[in-house]
Amino acid sequence: MSATPAFLATTPPPGIARLAGLGRRTLVMGILNATPDSFSDGGRFADLGRALEHATEMIGEGADIVDVGGESTRPGHEAVSAEDEQARVLPVIAELAKTSPIPISIDTYKASTAAKALAAGATIVNDVWGLTRDPEIARVAADFRAPVIVMHNREAADPAIDTIADQIAFFRRSIDIALSAGIPEADVVIDPGIGFGKTFEQNLETLARLGELAVLGRPVLLGTSRKRMIGAILDLPPEERLFGTLATNVAGILAGAAIIRVHDVRPHVEAARVTDAIRRSTAAAPAQGARP
Repeated sequence: MSATPAFLATTPPPGIARLAGLGRRTLVMGILNATPDSFSDGGRFADLGRALEHATEMIGEGADIVDVGGESTRPGHEAVSAEDEQARVLPVIAELAKTSPIPISIDTYKASTAAKALAAGATIVNDVWGLTRDPEIARVAADFRAPVIVMHNREAADPAIDTIADQIAFFRRSIDIALSAGIPEADVVIDPGIGFGKTFEQNLETLARLGELAVLGRPVLLGTSRKRMIGAILDLPPEERLFGTLATNVAGILAGAAIIRVHDVRPHVEAARVTDAIRRSTAAAPAQGARP
């Protein structure tokens, strides 16, 4: 095992409780793609020095989590081997964990990568297949007492289904897998998977009905940053989708999202603070017709 990650020196024991502020304010997860082919920033941070510089920049802008990934999941991507994925992410995680004041998550669905990343200093597993693709990944997370983010996914979109009903059923399976492996339910975060296994209309419907996921009683992470859905609405390339992304995340926060996963940290930290203030004000307001 590596040395204790820097942020754990002053935070609670392992578990979702380590995410300071969760449930009291919206947390911002900054995306760090150590890949040559991600849809938005592929190749920009494949170099170790540039990756660490970008992580430091996101932390300075107010990120609560840095999410490190080594395999693109863009539409039409080609899978990479665990060895190639690990060669991309492990040096970044090992160096970043020495000084990072915030948690690092590993974006992978491979158990072997998750195990090595957690040993290197990551403390959260972010699985785009919701613990369903690699049967060992839940056990790995349990062994390290690592919280998991389980994302809804499908091999192909089906326009005939009720996407929210499908997501709820999927998440219940993921939670069962987590519990069977020894992960406490309190350490499970759910992600509706915008852009994964959904039609354009289903992506919009997911945002419009996001509040329905509250039936599961788990925090929701929303990942819309620069996604194709936004590009289709605005007819803009990924690097010009910031304002559209902000709109989706404000809507998501108002619908109950607890964490937003983004490329552009500072604008979202500021937008989240304002949106949280509006949400708190609404919650504290007297019922209509009540005496002030």
